Amino acid sequence: MEFQDYYKTLGVNRNASQKDIQTAYRKLARKMHPDINKEKDAEAKFKAINEAYEVLKDPEKRHKYDELGANWRDGDKYSPPPGWEAGNFDGFEFYSSDGSGFSEFFESLFGRGRSQTWRGQDSPSWSMKGNDQETDISLTLEEAYNGGKKTIRIQEMEREGSAYIPKSREITVDIPAGANEGNRIRLAGQGSPGLGGGPNGDLYLRVHILPHRTFRLNGSDLEMDLLLSPWEAALGTEVKLSTISGTLSLRVPPGVRSGQKMRLKGKGMPLKKGGHGDLYALLKIVVPKRMGPRERELFEELAKVSEFNPRQTERGA
Repeated sequence: MEFQDYYKTLGVNRNASQKDIQTAYRKLARKMHPDINKEKDAEAKFKAINEAYEVLKDPEKRHKYDELGANWRDGDKYSPPPGWEAGNFDGFEFYSSDGSGFSEFFESLFGRGRSQTWRGQDSPSWSMKGNDQETDISLTLEEAYNGGKKTIRIQEMEREGSAYIPKSREITVDIPAGANEGNRIRLAGQGSPGLGGGPNGDLYLRVHILPHRTFRLNGSDLEMDLLLSPWEAALGTEVKLSTISGTLSLRVPPGVRSGQKMRLKGKGMPLKKGGHGDLYALLKIVVPKRMGPRERELFEELAKVSEFNPRQTERGA
């Protein structure tokens, strides 16, 4: 008697990854679950699907199955141990822990008695957790920095009779302070509903930080541009900066150049383990596009008296 091809049952090849096997199983189990599928053979197929998954999801069992499966692919017959004739191989039966039996090939490999149970043809007691879901959540930099509650609307498909209807629902999310680009927030039990009384799956929110008019996010650090006039860069100055956490003063030393960065320690994003990242001010020296007569006069006088040559400075002179 040839044993059941579990790979064929799940519709995957023998090189399928564990993730591919799980995906195929969930898809088929939902399709053939007797609570949903009213075809006459749905229950038998559902049992076969679960038996196949029981073996292939476990690397050790799958390896053992693959070794015997090689004989089957060569055309050899598998000979179960003595006493197998007493069973009924045709129905792919599942039995409870009292030892009332799996399909014969499955029993010969792994023994009797599993936790999956069936109360009978018309009343299955099998249950399955719902699928996890994942979607995006967009946060302003201020929302990510401060954390707190945020209400979002989720769009999803809900079954009504034989059709699926698009519906939406609102969920209140606790945003952790310091949420960052690419982080995932888990909402337990907010995913797809389970089958047969099984628990709901989880909902994962991928965090996306919206662009900010002043700050750029770099990991847990923040960056901003700080514009200086030529005389501020030459003479030094003190600048008032508006940050997400409040206003602070930054002393710019004399002789700074465009492209330099000044670090404000602990003024970046909150960290999970406590503390904050840093804030970096990128210095950019700008000149006036329009000058009054006196301003031009002063610049012309400076050009006459100054011995500073920026091109020689760049060459290290």
